[in-house]
Amino acid sequence: MNTLNPASATAPAPTKETKPKRRAVLLAAVNRELDVAAPLFAPFAARWDAEADRRMKLRTPEHLKALMKAQAAHTSARSTAATAKSQRTAARAASRNPLSAARRAAATADKAARSSRSSARAALKEAKKSYPDTLTSVAVRAHAAHLVPAGVASWALSTPADWATWPASLSIAAVAVNSAALWLGRRSASAPVEDGLSAEERRLMQRLDPSYWVQHAEENGLERTLTERPEMTPAGIVCGVRLDGKGRSAKWLASETDAVRRLLGMKTETRMQITKGSHGDRALILIRTRSASDGLDLNGWKPGDAWAVDTVTGETVPVPLGKRILIAGTTGAGKSTSARPLLAEASEHPDHRLVIFDRKYVEGRTWEHRARVACELDDMRTVVRELIAEGEERLQVLPRGEDAVQISATRPRITVFVDEMAELLSDCAAKYRGADGKNADYLDVIAGLRTVARKYRAAEIILVPATQKPTLSGEGHGLDSQIAGQLTVRLALAVATSTETQSVFGPDAIEKGWKAHELPMPWVALMRDQEKGPNQRTNPIRMRWMTAQQVIDLPARPIWSRTAGVPAAQPEAERPALRLVKDEAAVTESAPAAEPVSNRDRVLAAVRDGARTNRDVVDRTGLNKGTVSKLVKALVESGELVKDESAGLLPAGGAEELSA
Repeated sequence: MNTLNPASATAPAPTKETKPKRRAVLLAAVNRELDVAAPLFAPFAARWDAEADRRMKLRTPEHLKALMKAQAAHTSARSTAATAKSQRTAARAASRNPLSAARRAAATADKAARSSRSSARAALKEAKKSYPDTLTSVAVRAHAAHLVPAGVASWALSTPADWATWPASLSIAAVAVNSAALWLGRRSASAPVEDGLSAEERRLMQRLDPSYWVQHAEENGLERTLTERPEMTPAGIVCGVRLDGKGRSAKWLASETDAVRRLLGMKTETRMQITKGSHGDRALILIRTRSASDGLDLNGWKPGDAWAVDTVTGETVPVPLGKRILIAGTTGAGKSTSARPLLAEASEHPDHRLVIFDRKYVEGRTWEHRARVACELDDMRTVVRELIAEGEERLQVLPRGEDAVQISATRPRITVFVDEMAELLSDCAAKYRGADGKNADYLDVIAGLRTVARKYRAAEIILVPATQKPTLSGEGHGLDSQIAGQLTVRLALAVATSTETQSVFGPDAIEKGWKAHELPMPWVALMRDQEKGPNQRTNPIRMRWMTAQQVIDLPARPIWSRTAGVPAAQPEAERPALRLVKDEAAVTESAPAAEPVSNRDRVLAAVRDGARTNRDVVDRTGLNKGTVSKLVKALVESGELVKDESAGLLPAGGAEELSA
């Protein structure tokens, strides 16, 4: 009984629940003691690693070639020296005269052979210094050279006391002490304990350390490679790799991904990427154990929110309004929910309008309070015609020297979103029996969308198609080739195959790191902007997303439509020109609120408002001078305008019409 602590006499026996806790406490105490002891051995481990690194740097193919050449030369010199010595011995036996020609010739040859052997030995020694053995092999040979003879001598003795006194026991102890010192030193030097590191991350950083990599690279087929010190970033572990020798490149290392994963003992689900490093003989290993978007709430949207977050750098990606975008992603990748923040931004502002084509009805109905929605093919045909008419009108008033019209509340940017384009392509190509009894189709809708994509960027009519299958040909293809050629921004969530990745990003996509078919689901994507050039980061981005109810809860916004009376695009000569008349009853109800629908009407309106010269008309209408000159001339010839020498341009009827 413990008399100092009476309470211990009644303490309960350890249970199954308390034993694991005690083991955990004991393990934590041992780890703390090891952490305290590790810095004492860190210099020894650092010197060992520095020497090992120095030796590995010298073990280049060039030095190996020189060593093999020196070994061959030394072997040849030794053979020559042995032959010369044998011949000299034979010459001495054949003649007792030391001055005989045979003995003198043999002596000279022997002397030259021994000199050549000495030179070859010195060259071999220097070559061995240039291509040294690894430090591990040197240590193993040194201990073996001491242990084997000592062990044989100890075995010959008969008493246990003699075993303890002979060098074999001391050699074994030295091996154990050296191994323990290296293990403790590397505990601090190669894998520093950082707050927040998981056990998996700590283990990967230990194996990426140069000391571990060098020892195990050759057995995994990664010889002549050497890692740098790994670093932990917000996106995971980043480690540089030096590549020595012929045929070693970042592309080669990427092809050895399985060997790298095997060396590191990496979990199958852990994502890894191998890319080019800072120099031609460098590669970069990125292990995605983390994401810079972790902890961020990307559900929901409000005006000004970022569309996505870079999972590597943490940078935000704004909504690319005004750019023609392809959105691709297989079922379940989050294509529709990720597109909603873009559509919300495209319909939020006074100078923006949204048009949605949706053959599946579901997404279109969600946006009916903020967008003009067309689900039936006849409605799509009507909307396409209106878009073409709007685009033609805008291009005609585009001022000279400008690349795009200035958007405003009266001339807004129109974003045309096509949801699931594969379904639209299939339905438009299907034949049906027309009213005249002949076969017909809706391919004119696709032709109209091609025109919108090719021609009306300057008119600020922007096409954004979305598809589950972004292939350009074959059965069930989901993208029109002419439309695809005009899309400058490619956004791909997870797609089904590498073929679809190449359809989105180009034939060189896989080689350059655009691997959308390897992305996790949902809401993780790759985005490539053609305007930014070839040197873009292939970092995955985490997309913002919205539920259908969040879209329905958004406030209503104005819905775009063309002025009544212009159902389709027509040449200017065929368009009905609005004439200035005194009879107000002849003007439709919507005419006072609508802009003129032809350049002729704009010129007439400008003259009626006080423009007296061609220059005044140009300033008021925004038309270029050549167009104004032609229209003024035609209107004067038709009698709709009068050109007075003193007053300038006047409407038909002169001062009377002005006063009216």
